[in-house]
Amino acid sequence: MMDWTDRHCRYLHRLLSGQTLLYTEMVTAPAVIHGDRDRLLGFDAAEQPVALQLGGSDPLQLAQATRIGAEFGYPEINLNCGCPSDRVQSGAFGAVLMKDAPLVAECVAAMIAATDAEITVKCRIGVDEQEPRAVLPDFIAQIASAGVRRVTIHARKAWLQGLSPKENRDIPPLDYPLVLAMKRAFPDLHISINGGIGSLDLAEDLLAQGLDGVMIGRAAYHEPADILTGADRRIFGTGRDSDAVAVVEQMLPYIEAHLANGGRLHQVTRHMLGLFTGRPGARAWRRYLSENASRDGAGPEVVLAALSHVTAAAA
Repeated sequence: MMDWTDRHCRYLHRLLSGQTLLYTEMVTAPAVIHGDRDRLLGFDAAEQPVALQLGGSDPLQLAQATRIGAEFGYPEINLNCGCPSDRVQSGAFGAVLMKDAPLVAECVAAMIAATDAEITVKCRIGVDEQEPRAVLPDFIAQIASAGVRRVTIHARKAWLQGLSPKENRDIPPLDYPLVLAMKRAFPDLHISINGGIGSLDLAEDLLAQGLDGVMIGRAAYHEPADILTGADRRIFGTGRDSDAVAVVEQMLPYIEAHLANGGRLHQVTRHMLGLFTGRPGARAWRRYLSENASRDGAGPEVVLAALSHVTAAAA
């Protein structure tokens, strides 16, 4: 979710669901060590629970970045072994790490030794010509031996040669049965599934089959109300469904504070475009925000004007 799940996105999603675990964009360990930490790692306390997702393949760097992340208050630090982007491959981390389970085990052991925060891993079922049913159990066994207790598995291979990052999200076939088999093979591990999950109905079905968690990425971003407004009640058994119109109104003080600190409206509203997908007025909401939020001086009045298209259509 690089360039997607920034702090503005996460604040919005937390208003939609109070219980769902949120993840940051993937941040590289060298960037954490040498870059603008407040910009890369800063978050609003209201976002909790939120996990920091790191990219890297150097155990010492990852340990240092983990300590820094824990100092910022992240209760979970996740090592990404699933991203297939070109930038990730050139840096020898992300999905390419599926080819070197011993190195991943060394990395997570160093991260675990560096903090009391929980260290988790997100991975693919394999890459390129690997046979997932042979590779994945060994990969999980090695990181479990290093101390990892929670793993999220994207149920697709990643083809590092021949497919673009976008194609890697859709073309390789899903293998949910393999992920379910990993839960049976490693019953003491917390195993979550990711990939192609576009509804709470499917999430509930996968949980009922014995998985411990479900990670939803693109659907939760592009149709956040469909996924998140009912998650607390249906998945966690707490509270009532949230309301997208009320959430927009709750975003206004956050937007005002962001603007007061020198931010621009579109930096927040770009994450809100899909809020009313499938509802009357959704197209007008999206168009109005897209056309007006980037203008100089645009403020909360733009959001309220866009919202009026939705409320008028529903009346």
